[in-house]
Amino acid sequence: MALPALVLLAAMLLWGMVAATAQIRCVDAARAGARAAARGDTDAVALARSAAPPGAEVRIATEGESVRVTVQAPCPGPGGLAEVLSVRLGATAVSAREDTLTGSAGGASSWPS
Repeated sequence: MALPALVLLAAMLLWGMVAATAQIRCVDAARAGARAAARGDTDAVALARSAAPPGAEVRIATEGESVRVTVQAPCPGPGGLAEVLSVRLGATAVSAREDTLTGSAGGASSWPS
């Protein structure tokens, strides 16, 4: 009786580590995307998507003088419990747009160019 409980506990701990890793990848992807979008890179979405977990959704929104990047990714549960234990992970990063900073060469311009 104890062995199946230990196997279930081990599976849940492993799934928790996979979910934590995917969450960290979402945070890193949002940060990288915000940094790229703030610089005015036109491939900011692709850069964020490459750092995100598989199946992630990346959105970029320009809000005045800042850029907000949101990354959301599904994390299904282990094995037969995928339906019950699946969670949606996400992260958001905000960065000041470099093309609208005062004192920048050329003044303020619209993004993306």
